[in-house]
Amino acid sequence: MRPNKSRQVKVAVVGLGFMGVTHLRVYQKLPNVRIVAVCGAKRLPENGVLRGVAGNIKKPDDIHLGAGVKVYRQFSELLADPDVELVDICTPTPVHAAQVIAALKAGKHVLCEKPLARTSADARKILAVADKSKTFLMPAMCMRFWPGWSQLKQIVAQKTYGRVLTASFHRVSQMPAWNSAQAYAGGDAGGALYDLHIHDTDFVNFLFGRPHSVFASGVVGVDGSVNHVITQYHFPGGPVVHAEGSWLLASGFNMTFTVNFERATVAFDFARGCTLQLSEAGRKTRSLKLKPTDGYAGEIKYFVDCVARGQRPEIVTPQDALTALEICEAEEKSIRRGVIVKL
Repeated sequence: MRPNKSRQVKVAVVGLGFMGVTHLRVYQKLPNVRIVAVCGAKRLPENGVLRGVAGNIKKPDDIHLGAGVKVYRQFSELLADPDVELVDICTPTPVHAAQVIAALKAGKHVLCEKPLARTSADARKILAVADKSKTFLMPAMCMRFWPGWSQLKQIVAQKTYGRVLTASFHRVSQMPAWNSAQAYAGGDAGGALYDLHIHDTDFVNFLFGRPHSVFASGVVGVDGSVNHVITQYHFPGGPVVHAEGSWLLASGFNMTFTVNFERATVAFDFARGCTLQLSEAGRKTRSLKLKPTDGYAGEIKYFVDCVARGQRPEIVTPQDALTALEICEAEEKSIRRGVIVKL
């Protein structure tokens, strides 16, 4: 079959919590997608309707899938379905490695929510299988596609305002309901460090490459996981980079960045809406309007188009997901030991 961006890709979503529902909403809007199946261990559609569920970015509407979408409780049964071409994994982190490997071995394309695995060791096992697979694997690192953040990548790469001098990232949330409800029974989500802060760790790597070392401090919860982290990423010769991530906010969610260049400051604040703030010396600060979308829509559309074209994804790769985990593990080591950790 000749690669064709417009051909319909047959998709199954596994894990029907907040993120699974979020992904389903995106797929329903794509003309080159047909949702053929869903799979969930706890939540399933009733009469073709999947009840909405809230998360950091609230979209509580129900999902109307219709009667034609197949429903599975067992992941193995979904993988045996020849109609399924692309498997979108939105399940708890501890089961990612086993499910991704099984899906790749079953000949499916795989989009997997972050983190790709709970540990870098498990991520390496995934990469060993993915390297031999004819199908594609893409980690769902949505900030690489988020309006404002994707523009920042272009500004940094093109040196529009000169070199980056400093960069700070801030991502804070209340404790997720699924975590307080111990939805990860039998496994460990990794706390805010691996579930939330990893977004900014990955984006730092996306902008500047792998840091030489990290120094981090944080708050460890009663379950032993890191629920607040502040990290300095060391790049010899600059820039000065740090990021903060937390599940300790009393309520709500926000994410921001401020990047100081030689000739300008570029800032984003989720609380201000779809705008990018640009300040240049001698000029009035400007608010640049962004597309009213999000990184989930961007990443999913990109991956579906890659599958339709037969073109392996390049904006984010399995190696990028492994690198993010390796950096987060260095951050955790730094928090627990109080030392600088080289990478």
